[in-house]
This record gives sequence, structure tokens and C-alpha cells, in this order.
Amino acid sequence: MPITDLLERNSKLYGEEIALVEINPEIREEQRVTWKEYELIQPTSTSFYRRSITWSVFDEKANRVANMLIERGIRKGQKCAILLMNCLEWLPIYFGIMKTGAIAVPMNFRFDADEIRYCLDASDSDVLFYGPEFIGRIENIISHIRKNTLLFYVGDQCPSYADDYYRMASNASSTAPRILVEDKDEAAIYFSSGTTGFPKAILHNHTALMQSARMEAIHHETTRKDTFLCIPPLYHTGAKMHWFGSLYTGSRAVLLKGNSPEAIFSAVSNEGCTIVWLLVPWAQDILAALDSGKLKMEDYKLSQWRLMHIGAQPIPPSLIRRWLKYFPHHKYDTNYGLSESTGPGCVHLGMENVHKVGAIGIPGYGWKTKIVDEQDMPVADGEVGELCVKGPGVMLEYYKNPEATAETIIDGWLHTGDMARLDEDGFIFLVDRKKDVIISGGENLYPVQIENFLMRNDKIHDVAVIGYPHERLGEIVAAVIQVKEGMELTEEDVNRFCIDLPRYKRPRKIFFDKVIRNATGKIDKPKIREIYCSERLVERQNMS
Repeated sequence: MPITDLLERNSKLYGEEIALVEINPEIREEQRVTWKEYELIQPTSTSFYRRSITWSVFDEKANRVANMLIERGIRKGQKCAILLMNCLEWLPIYFGIMKTGAIAVPMNFRFDADEIRYCLDASDSDVLFYGPEFIGRIENIISHIRKNTLLFYVGDQCPSYADDYYRMASNASSTAPRILVEDKDEAAIYFSSGTTGFPKAILHNHTALMQSARMEAIHHETTRKDTFLCIPPLYHTGAKMHWFGSLYTGSRAVLLKGNSPEAIFSAVSNEGCTIVWLLVPWAQDILAALDSGKLKMEDYKLSQWRLMHIGAQPIPPSLIRRWLKYFPHHKYDTNYGLSESTGPGCVHLGMENVHKVGAIGIPGYGWKTKIVDEQDMPVADGEVGELCVKGPGVMLEYYKNPEATAETIIDGWLHTGDMARLDEDGFIFLVDRKKDVIISGGENLYPVQIENFLMRNDKIHDVAVIGYPHERLGEIVAAVIQVKEGMELTEEDVNRFCIDLPRYKRPRKIFFDKVIRNATGKIDKPKIREIYCSERLVERQNMS
């Protein structure tokens, strides 16, 4: 079954029920705009901007997008890019593209103009849907965008060089197009996070998308009674594939634009959210607000919130232990995955395995795993090697990049680039990214292990550990430490705290600063290295 069939099924079975709610705490009621009779807007008891659509309206909007594209000559197999902030239009556009048999190409809203141009070219995109936030970036590259590329502007005051999406969609037929879409058909191109250079284009078919939807519902026991709070950007497989659990079960989801502790708690309370996926920094911010008293649990209705799950990076065990002290009734899950594996879940902890916090878990539904050495041979339990996964969610290829595809997929196994070990109970522990391993005096040091140790310090809000160039040892350990608001921490305090670490693992360089993370919550190690390991800074530090 192609993923588009789930939307059509939900429209038939649950047509008048709410499918999606959009909330933007930064826009107040008096600023609300009705998009040219396109969206259903409902009044709300809060002062936040709020829109919602039913399953039948969702499907109808997707059909209009599909027919609009078909009328403009878009055919099966062509590529249609989406460059939008999270909004109620995002998913109908995504499904409308796929209903034509075309391939949806979600794009990172943090891309600069050159990256947008690169990704449009790398994916051979013939269409770009974009919002008002990106006008400047698009205008910078408009002369370089491939000839005959269709531009659809999703907003007010459409530029002269683009088509008005709302006008054209409203004039298109709301009947489902008669296009045969099959499981094996290519469905979407996602881009890698780009933390190692320009991102790679990752091609998936409908089988992979359906696998992620089914797996999400099974892993988290999602039912039609659940309401999922979606905060991360929809261009990323993490957010999209977690929402697929709602699509699979026909349950409601809330798109929250904003990630402050107050906004998250308000959305959970006002919308009755039962499942929330958080990134590490958001969970840290919530705990800090609770610790300081700025956020009070008694001010919100939270009793229905049954599951908090987290992913996109290694999770400090101390964070989850602190979380469960505040929320002892919560079920918890860690989700591991890559865009190359259709997002999260190829490995997951499992809600019943909270006693194994610190592990990323066991193979997910339909997946197999192995840990191998440099010769691609399995390592013994307890030894560190590269994690490989195999299952129906493995990408078809890096689009137009056979060399990178051959290096990454070997005999059907996806080589993740993550270093891991297996414990005596069969649980996988992530050690670090292969490329982030610090080699100091011939010893392999894994930053995640040092980061987890430092996060035990009650004064540390966030931390990133990197290799710092050293003339004699090659690299030494450097830590960028973000101190909790209102607290003080000195280099001497950190050195004293690290006395229990083996000497060669202790940070030799300490920088107190904000930890840089990308839009998906991952620590941006390349950017941090660029800032703290520049040649001039290293020379000055070594002289001192």
C-alpha cells in the first residue's frame, strides 16, 4: 500500500474528525489571517494563533495540489521541492505531490541561498513550493534556478516571478487524480543533515514510508485516542515519520511552532496531547524551568501525557533519570535512526526497557542489526565497531551518487557511520560518530562518553566534546560547556569534577559558551570545530 492510501482511508473513515492543528504562540489572535478561504480556522480559548483541518479537508487539499501540478504538466517521477516552515499547508502539499506519482523533496528551512540552489540541482527538482520567509533567498538565486522550474508561493503578496499557490490550488479539482501509485514507486528525497559538507540526496520508495508508519504505531502503541505533539521541522525524517504513527492510526496531531517550555506545556494541556517527541535541548530547557520554578506543573493539565520519547542524538542517561523524577508515570522511549533508514526506529529502546536508559536499544520492528570492524566482520559483544542496519526502510540510493551508495550499502546492509557496542543482554549502546572519534596519543576516545560524564554535573546545561589539535598527541579533549542560567562554574570546578575520569579522557581545553545545535537538535560538531579549532586560536592557546 502506498503511503497516500492511508490519507484517503482516513478521509473516508474519519472525515469529519480533526487531523491536524497548527499553533503558533508568537502570533496573537488579532494578527490572525484567513488564507483566501483556503483553511478552516476555529476559535480557541487561548490567545494563540490556531488553525485546524479535518481528515476530509486534508485529503481534499492534497487532491487540489495534485490536480494543480498535473494541469501544469508535472508527471510521475518528477521532483517537487518543499521549502516551508511548519504550517498547516505543509502536509497537504507533501501528499498532493505524491498523489501525482511525483517525488516530494522536503528541504531544510535553514538552508542558505547556495544550499537551496545546490539541493534543487542535486534532486533535479522541477517544482519549488516556498513561503514568505524565503523570498530573499530565492531572489538571490532566481537567475540560477533551472529553466522551466515552477515556483509556487505559499503566502500573501505573491512575487511576480512565482505562481500564487492559494489561488491556483483553490481553482483545481478536489477529486482524487487517476494516477496509479504503487509500493515500489519512488516517493521522496530527503537530504542528510549536511554536518559533513553539502547534504546528500536520499531516495526512498513508498514501501519504506509505509514501514516507518507501521513501525511507529507499533513501537509506541499509538491508537486513535492519542494526540501527538509535533515540534521539530517537518522537512526532517524524524518529525515526519513520528507523525506517520498518527497517519497510520487516524489520530490527531498538533504542529507547534515554538519550543519554549511554556509553549510545549500549554499545547499539551490545551490540546490534550498524549505523545510528545522532544529533542535533547528542549527536554533540558523544560527541566531547567522546572528546577528554577519558572515552570509549574500544577498550572497545566498534564495527566493525559503518557509518553515522552526522544532521539536525533545520543541521550545523556542523567537527563532521563531527572525527567522521570518529575514524570514518574511517563513511559519513555529512545529512537535511533538516520534519514537513510527512513528516519527513527530502526533501533529503539522500547517503552518496557527504561531500566536500560543509556542504550539506544534493540532492532526495531522489521529491522536487523550488526556491529562490524574495519574489515566488515562482526565484533565480539562489548567491543566497539560500526553499527549496520538492514530492513525495508533502507534507502534505495543516494540519488545520482552511485559511489557514495556503494560505500554505504553493502549486501543490503546500511553502514551508519556510528560506533556502537552490544552488551550482554543484546542492547546496543551508541559510542560516537565514526568521524567524531578523538585519537589522542594513539588512543581512541569517544566524545559521547565524556559528554555523558560531564552532564552529571548539576551546573551544566549542555556540553559538546571535540578533538583539539595538539602538536605531540595529535588531538586532545576539548569541552564546550554551557552553564545553567543563574549558576557559576569555573575551569577549576570542571577539572575537580573530572577527577574520576581516566587522565587521558579529561578535557584539556575548556570553553564556556553556548553549545551550537542544528535544527534537528544535533550538536553541530563541524561548526564547533570551526570556531574553536581555527589555526590562529590553536596557535595562541598552545603558546599559552
